[in-house]
Amino acid sequence: MADMADFVLKEKKSDFNIDSNYASQSFWKEVRHRFFHKRSAVIGLIFIILIVVFAIIGPGMNDFDYASQELSQKNFAPRVPGLEGWSLFDGGETISTTTGSKTINQYEEKGLTDLYYWFGSDMYGRDIWTRCWSGARVSLIIAIAAALIDMIIGMSYGLISGFFGGAVDMVMQRILEIWNGIPRLVIVTLLLLILKPGMITIIFALMLTEWVGMSRISRAEMLKLKEQEFVLASRTLGAGSFFIIFKEVLPNIIGPIITQVMFSIPTAIFTEAFLSFVGLGIPVPQCSLGSLISDGYDCFTTHPYQIVPPIIIMALLMLSFNLLGDGLREAFDPKMKEM
Repeated sequence: MADMADFVLKEKKSDFNIDSNYASQSFWKEVRHRFFHKRSAVIGLIFIILIVVFAIIGPGMNDFDYASQELSQKNFAPRVPGLEGWSLFDGGETISTTTGSKTINQYEEKGLTDLYYWFGSDMYGRDIWTRCWSGARVSLIIAIAAALIDMIIGMSYGLISGFFGGAVDMVMQRILEIWNGIPRLVIVTLLLLILKPGMITIIFALMLTEWVGMSRISRAEMLKLKEQEFVLASRTLGAGSFFIIFKEVLPNIIGPIITQVMFSIPTAIFTEAFLSFVGLGIPVPQCSLGSLISDGYDCFTTHPYQIVPPIIIMALLMLSFNLLGDGLREAFDPKMKEM
């Protein structure tokens, strides 16, 4: 038998050797670690933050208003202070005429050498810089609000359908198939023709059409988890159905839901831009990225610089949200990286 003197009591924490490489970590800490190690997702997040910041402060960075018109200063080319030496940002513009092409500078011709339109001015003399960031603000508000509302509706519908199953699930899924069979563009167009055009109407129209995908993801996750041990334990202890749905199952599927929301935001941005492009979106003098692209399209052959800024902002927004969603999907489910 071993002598008690052979055993030494460890009383100091410094005496313990803990392998820090395999120390237990919280779920959210692991998600954060995987996300920030994916470079494309971080780049997408940075661009989103930059665009959101400019959408907030951009319209107030000069003295122009998004709705104010100055017809004597219409179709001015971009001119940026400090960059007048660059041929692209000195206010000069090359236009085509019947006798050939020529370069003009309306700032110098009209004696407005102390005037600067950073993105140029449109056909009504409105500052494109101010209108672009005001339009980005409107598009972001519409897209994020519609995505969050769709998340609540689709998530609740899918979770309830998958949890109860049987006849309830069958009826709810047949209703979903009928609703999904109606072309979304038809629903949105009819709704916008009936109701007064505006931000609330577009959010309501997107709310009616974009929740189907979220519903299917929520139902699939519920069918996978509802027979797990923790659900059976809650049911044995007398927990109600809605308590199990929203208190037990929902926290375990928050990852796929957040990922789906990130992917639905660019879809909402594109849908809103398309509606505004065809004249069914934000009423004038308000603007969105889609209406700005529509205005720039009308003078694309004569003043192509007017359509470039809103297209670049919308493309960066959609690409960044897709990169962010892809990064979140891999962060919440590391097995996706192996597929």
